[in-house]
Order: sequence, then structure tokens, then C-alpha cells
Amino acid sequence: MGMVLFDSTIILCVQEFLNFELHVIEGYGYEVTQSQTTIDALPQAEEYCKASYPGKDKLYWYDSFPHPNDPSLASTHPHHKHIHPNIKRNRIPAPDLTFTAPNLPFLIEEVEQTLLSSS
Repeated sequence: MGMVLFDSTIILCVQEFLNFELHVIEGYGYEVTQSQTTIDALPQAEEYCKASYPGKDKLYWYDSFPHPNDPSLASTHPHHKHIHPNIKRNRIPAPDLTFTAPNLPFLIEEVEQTLLSSS
């Protein structure tokens, strides 16, 4: 588990379950938040990246939990993104994520292009 810190208090929490023998990502959770705390006052990733940590606004997240009964996600099953409104239940396909290559470059580029370029 770790964090990528951007300016404007934007934080990407990264949790991956890696299989080094097979060279694959077996599961992941990526969460992009805006912290109400300054970056200098942030706790360690293990604390901040908990789902229930106070003082952070969840902007969106990705996870690989399967939803086989949701036909709108079939094209990228099980990869999907949670977005507002109703972020917990509002899911869209995530075609840029995979289990067989690093996802971090895409995630960083997405934050830089969509969240930081408008600042």
C-alpha cells in the first residue's frame, strides 16, 4: 500500500496484490481523493488510505471486485471505476486497467490531465 501525492492536496492511494511468480496483479484498489489536511500533516498510507479515514473527499476509485451480473461492466470485467453521484453504486467500465501490466502510469496521467490541469 502506498500513496502518490500531487499538489492541491490530491492523493492517489494504491493497493495492489501482486503475484511475483506469475508476474500479474491479482487484485487492486486505487482511490483518488482530495485531502482536507495539508500534505505535510498527512498520516502514513496505511492510515490515510483506509476507506473510512476522516477528512478526505473521495473523488473516484477503481477496483477489481467482480460484478458479473452488471452488463454495463462486461466489456472490462472485472475492471471498473466508481464515480459520482452515488459513488459507491455508480460504476463504469475501466478499459485502461489490467492485471498483466503496471496501472500506475495510467492512473498518474489521469490525475494530471483531469484534476491538475484545471487548477
